[in-house]
Amino acid sequence: MENQVIIDGKHAIMGRLASYVAKQSLLGKKVIILNSDEVIIMGNKKDIVKRYLIKVSRGGSSLKGPKMERNPERILKRAIRGMVSHKEGRGREAMKRIICYNTIPKEYENSKKVTSGKEKSGKFITLKELVSLIK
Repeated sequence: MENQVIIDGKHAIMGRLASYVAKQSLLGKKVIILNSDEVIIMGNKKDIVKRYLIKVSRGGSSLKGPKMERNPERILKRAIRGMVSHKEGRGREAMKRIICYNTIPKEYENSKKVTSGKEKSGKFITLKELVSLIK
């Protein structure tokens, strides 16, 4: 499909991926992100986990928000939402065009994918590791 972008999120940096996806979605394209649990956040692992634990503990009572997602695909979608004006009509429609998957579903196994990252060295944490540490 001309109007659809399929992205393999393996080894992609979360912020850069989120800004690219937000831009494509605002242009009117349907964006599908595969392997969102292998997207990475660059930085010191302890600092990243500490920052997310603070966000989780800020939740208030169980009946009120803000609630922090503990699912890799939802964390990624939340990062993308921060780069789209989601309260306005154009941004709301753009967010509906974004779909994230933790694995590769059967219908996208043989389709052409855009690879967004390469093997990284240095300090980083994958979203899968982050979720296991903040649960």
